[in-house]
Amino acid sequence: MEMCMLTTTDNPYDPFTQYEAWYRFDEDNGYHSCAFLARIARTSDQLSDKENQEEIERAINDIIKYDPLGIYKKVKKIVQSEPAVTA
Repeated sequence: MEMCMLTTTDNPYDPFTQYEAWYRFDEDNGYHSCAFLARIARTSDQLSDKENQEEIERAINDIIKYDPLGIYKKVKKIVQSEPAVTA
């Protein structure tokens, strides 16, 4: 599955592999990207993981589209899906 995350053009850290450093940089610089994305994305426990991921990507695209300062960008990564658990 392809996952995407919102980041800023000046953040030197990878949000997939260096999340804590990425988050600290983001918060210290006043971007609060996670909170911003959470306000825009309409995710739900009622949606599947795939549907939630699609909604997150839609929200990221909207943030970038309407970003007057041009500071946001989308980063993508292919991740392995978790195998289904059977009982």
